[in-house]
Amino acid sequence: MENTNEVPPPEDAAGSSPPEPVGLTPAERETADTQLRLLDAVKEHDRAICAAQAARAAAVDEIVRWTQATAETGRPTTAARGRKGYVEWSSMTAAHEGLVAELACLLTLTENCTRNLMCHSELLQHKLPATREALRRGDISYRHVEVIIDNVLALPDEAWQDFEREALTESETLTVPQFKKKAIRIRELTHPESITVRHKRALADRCFFVGPGRDGMAYLEMTLSNEDASAIRDRVEAMAKNLQSSSLVEPVETRTLPQLRTDVAVDLLLGGVTATGLGAGIRGNVYVTVPVLTLMGKSEEPGTLEGFGPIDPETARRIAGTASSFTRILIHPETGAVLSFGRTKYKVPTELRRWLQLRDGSCRAAGCNRRAQDCDIDHTIPWESGGETVFSNLANLCKRSHRVKHETGWAVEQGADGTLNWTSPAGKHYATHPATRIRPTIPTTEPASKPNTWLDPWKIPNTGINTAPF
Repeated sequence: MENTNEVPPPEDAAGSSPPEPVGLTPAERETADTQLRLLDAVKEHDRAICAAQAARAAAVDEIVRWTQATAETGRPTTAARGRKGYVEWSSMTAAHEGLVAELACLLTLTENCTRNLMCHSELLQHKLPATREALRRGDISYRHVEVIIDNVLALPDEAWQDFEREALTESETLTVPQFKKKAIRIRELTHPESITVRHKRALADRCFFVGPGRDGMAYLEMTLSNEDASAIRDRVEAMAKNLQSSSLVEPVETRTLPQLRTDVAVDLLLGGVTATGLGAGIRGNVYVTVPVLTLMGKSEEPGTLEGFGPIDPETARRIAGTASSFTRILIHPETGAVLSFGRTKYKVPTELRRWLQLRDGSCRAAGCNRRAQDCDIDHTIPWESGGETVFSNLANLCKRSHRVKHETGWAVEQGADGTLNWTSPAGKHYATHPATRIRPTIPTTEPASKPNTWLDPWKIPNTGINTAPF
């Protein structure tokens, strides 16, 4: 008797053509054939994407190795030389950092994503050949590759081959979450070190991250030990349920349990104090740009929370109403031109640095998201080359991007609207734009029949009289 329970070989187990249907009308057969053709096309394109990603890894690794071999830095400048305590990059470091910036701009990736891509490409080309071939054939996706790399990097080199072989076995039909569970299990069995030793090392990588979301919301993430995470969860849960159980008394609690958990965590983080007393009296700063008509309640134009994006007018007015201090940048409701900065100075004042932070929002190098508050103020035309300390020649650059500008072949020019036009050592052009379009100019009070003229507020004498409404 024929065995009808025989398991198909691996190459036929997934994505293979089913047996010809029987008993179908011509119309039903045509429908089935069309569906099969479209599904095959989806799978074919998906395999092509995987093959292209494998080819990209080869190309990235090739340019990295070429750069290392030639230490091609473009034309290093001497702007930073002679500065006290300044140590220049080696030619190899300058070449590598210049390439990171080039690839980040070329692929519109962040610096960290670019570094990860370069690392992954090297591993695929030289240390994980079976993974590279599985990706090239389309047996696994690039997300599966990232799972493999994430796990092998936590293993000693001698364990990589065994892990790769076990992880790829019968993995073609696994989703990424399923594959991640399998990979973690294999890593635990493969790793020669005890979990105690590994946990101590992993604990050193604990971190905290805040990122913008949609509709005026944000994300807060922490990487911490299991025991701390469990204790935090239990404490927040107990406090939230305590508030929920008090809903039988006045005032009635209307918030849901998820809302209560979030509110409890926010209150603890904003008002909590550590065991040593750290945090007492310390409050976080919130920087909000609010159109003047919104502040007056005559417009519903949203405000902007620095580093996050738009917030609703009610929240903007509430934050402004409880602010302990203001940096006044009154925005013209039609043109967006700055009407007043509150104070004027000839030299670069603290207020001008603050103005640049509001204009730029983040580091102005392509692909960099570091907050402007954590950046240096760079002279686009270097001071040593005759550059002036004026808003149109200043921009925020993080320390790394600042060094890339001065120590590699990158060149930059600043446009009248604050746009930075970058030229890479390879001759490619990229532009970065300010987060907020504001211009430090105000109209003079000339009669209406005369054309408007404009003055630079940094050159207006300070009369000591403040006519601003806020």
